Amino acid sequence: MKHAVTFELCAETMQACLAAREGGADRIELCSALSEEGLTPSHAMIRAAVAHSGLPVYVLLRPRAGDFVYSDAEFALLKDDLMHACSLGARGFALGILRPDATVDVERTRELVEMAAPLEVTFHRAFDLTRSLDEALEDVIAAGCRRVLTAGGERDVVIGSANLARLVELAASRIEIAAGGGLRLDNAAQVAKVTRALHFHGSVRGRNVSLTSSGRRALSSFANQVSVVDPAEVRAIIHVLSEAQPEITSSSSLPSL
Repeated sequence: MKHAVTFELCAETMQACLAAREGGADRIELCSALSEEGLTPSHAMIRAAVAHSGLPVYVLLRPRAGDFVYSDAEFALLKDDLMHACSLGARGFALGILRPDATVDVERTRELVEMAAPLEVTFHRAFDLTRSLDEALEDVIAAGCRRVLTAGGERDVVIGSANLARLVELAASRIEIAAGGGLRLDNAAQVAKVTRALHFHGSVRGRNVSLTSSGRRALSSFANQVSVVDPAEVRAIIHVLSEAQPEITSSSSLPSL
């Protein structure tokens, strides 16, 4: 028997949400503007994703692009969006707040965790910008987060796989380490084997060309293209991640003493 994995699809469209369900994802991280590394989705989008995806929807709380050091006004927006998302049926949140010295803002993070309770909070990849991953891990645990989404402090999970493996060991079941950032079908097995993580996060996006109203393919600009998610790709990456897990040795198979 192998360890069970949890796969979260990062989705910014209803098409992606429905593909997550069809492809067998365990949950959705819902956002907008993936071109900006993700921003808070609209309330209408949250409502639709909850109503139609059939999966637990975890809402990204990020009021703007750029760094993760927020003003009082921006922090107020985070709190308002959290409360609205709760009322719309969100099952949890992904967020990340740092101090100017590149440490985790434990106090503000804890405030949002307490507001969200009993819903789960993931500290997202702002974690990778901290000055010390080990220190940040302890801070995120102290703030009450249930998961950390990370590429091991690197730009993607392949480069950061050794750091991810160390974080999984340091976490020691106190918090889940979710490997995410550049996770693809062609590297999923390697990442799973090296990191020994059980939680994974990816967008599994492809590029599709839209049709114009005249029926001709619109190739002239980026604006005429949309990102789509193939449910078969979601299913395939989950299969690869699951197969890469080590076998669990049953206690019943151990020799008697």
